[in-house]
Amino acid sequence: MSHEVKKAIENGRTALGIEFGSTRIKAVLIGEGKVPIASGSYDWENSYVNNIWTYSVEEIWKGLQDSYQKMATDVKQQYGVTLQKVGAVGFSAMMHGYMVFDQEGELLVPFRTWRNNITEQASTELTKRFNYNIPQRWSIAHLYQAILNQEEHITEISFQTTLAGYIHWKLTGRKVLGVGEASGVFPIDLNTRDYNQTMLAQFNELVESKNLSWKLEDILPEVMVAGESAGVLTEEGAKLLDVTGELQAGIPLCPPEGDAGTGMVATNSIAKRTGNVSAGTSAFAMVVLENDLSQVHPEIDLVTTPTGNLVAMAHSNNCSSDLNAWVGLFEEFSKAMGMEVDTNKLYETLFKQALQGDSDCGGLLSYGYLSGEHMTHFEEGRPLFVRSSDSHFNLANFMRVHLFTAFGAMKIGMDILMEEEKVKLDEILGHGGLFKTEGVGQNIMASALNVPVSVMETAGEGGAWGIALLASYMVNKSDNETLENYLNENVFADQSVKTVSPDPKDVEGFAKFMERYKKGLPIERAAVENL
Repeated sequence: MSHEVKKAIENGRTALGIEFGSTRIKAVLIGEGKVPIASGSYDWENSYVNNIWTYSVEEIWKGLQDSYQKMATDVKQQYGVTLQKVGAVGFSAMMHGYMVFDQEGELLVPFRTWRNNITEQASTELTKRFNYNIPQRWSIAHLYQAILNQEEHITEISFQTTLAGYIHWKLTGRKVLGVGEASGVFPIDLNTRDYNQTMLAQFNELVESKNLSWKLEDILPEVMVAGESAGVLTEEGAKLLDVTGELQAGIPLCPPEGDAGTGMVATNSIAKRTGNVSAGTSAFAMVVLENDLSQVHPEIDLVTTPTGNLVAMAHSNNCSSDLNAWVGLFEEFSKAMGMEVDTNKLYETLFKQALQGDSDCGGLLSYGYLSGEHMTHFEEGRPLFVRSSDSHFNLANFMRVHLFTAFGAMKIGMDILMEEEKVKLDEILGHGGLFKTEGVGQNIMASALNVPVSVMETAGEGGAWGIALLASYMVNKSDNETLENYLNENVFADQSVKTVSPDPKDVEGFAKFMERYKKGLPIERAAVENL
């Protein structure tokens, strides 16, 4: 097998995906079997400089080069090959944020990431003007806020892009974005798979009095869809990526994408009526829609798949942090009792207890709001556990309520989609830490959403694998083959998938819990205001 992989590497029958996450940059090389054959990663953290969450340009390039080098070393160690050619390359990164450049290609202000909540005025005004939800983290909200703030640099802007778009531009010379990534920069027209022309005109009209030297359409990157060729690695780009100088120029690149799109690809959730839920520190659900939503909902973000289909995103800031803290407390107790317990075993034991609880958690209530929660309109959070004198307080219900509440805020967003907007879902794919203990997170998610929930073996491979698959699709697809078909036939056909269907009794129990959750929000409000 390794001989075949070695041949594939030597002949360039591979694809490389590199994703810039918020805490890790990961490079994944895939072979003809479309599974990872080598990888490398670089840990990094954002910095809070002058009230802005940012990453320095130096750190961006250091992280890219380091993760690539580790992957290339992995290739050398495993297969005895010095990596010189790759079939195709793709870059993805955390979406949104603000990177603007002058005519010389110099960054005008430090990179402002999606995490900055500093664009409320712009977000509100643009949402009203476009009649389309423009969240604070979107690139257009950052640009308009800079204009409202009368920041000096706005007159010098020649090009605006995202982190993935920036890397792609420097390696290929092409100012482009994949449509999924572009949909978090500015609203997309689903018919043209390009920026919405009406809204572009509305924006230009809005800033006309500022006498800027540019029109919005002149500074935004070109929009491309999955499968299109987005340029090749230049000589200069090859040296930027591989500092040893071994990697050859001329390698084709796919359109750069955002982490939402690569997550959809990695879970095979790009077809209409499918969706995926990522559950870890935060929780977000992405559902591929059949139709536009009937009205604007501030709780729901609209983006697209890498092929340009509309996706509704329900995102909650809090998911597993408070639950993890409680598991940590049980770990401390075990040590105090003189018992050394493996952390994985502890999680598994406690999570499985949750399945023994009453369907509605026996009247218990919890809020895992370690930080603010926009879905329920809290600027700050206070983790809380609440019970009445007649609630059924035992370990099973205690664990169950903390797992239920991990999905509570997200459930409010999903209810908007499924009850108010009548969105239809055939299944949801779960991925992330909360699904590690077999069957537990799945059961609770199925109860919460009343939809079958599936978990794949590869769901942990993540976005770097997803963008590698998009690069592979670009060079290996047959004529007019859709991405959906390519993934089904070449990537996921032999995947081991475990599916859990909702139990009506548990669905009813989760609904009862949510009534209690909504009624109890004033308790959380009082805690935020008084503690």
